[in-house]
Amino acid sequence: QVQLVESGGGLVQPGGSLRLSCAASGSIFSINVMGWYRQAPGKQRELVASITSRGSTNYADSVKGRFTISRDNAKNTVDLQMNSLKPEDTAVYYCNSDLRPRAYGPQYRYWGQGTQVTVSS
Repeated sequence: QVQLVESGGGLVQPGGSLRLSCAASGSIFSINVMGWYRQAPGKQRELVASITSRGSTNYADSVKGRFTISRDNAKNTVDLQMNSLKPEDTAVYYCNSDLRPRAYGPQYRYWGQGTQVTVSS
């Protein structure tokens, strides 16, 4: 059983900052990619940022220069530092992880339950 638990969402004014955290726990042999997606009302879920086990990062164009993703491989955690937040960043943010529960077994994608981020004055 693998769980991803997110924390850190909330309400913030435009221009403000928030930090999201996600911890993976349970039966985990190795984690490849960890990332953050978001879904606004009436829109499809979209990639915000991802990071590989070696630290290579990928960002959506809309968040480049404002958001920073980081991870701690020893703790199986991934964080998303969000600065200069805009109203259009309002969404439910989901943590995800591509990982192997067992050695030599297949890789699966797991999702967290989501955390609401609201940017409003």
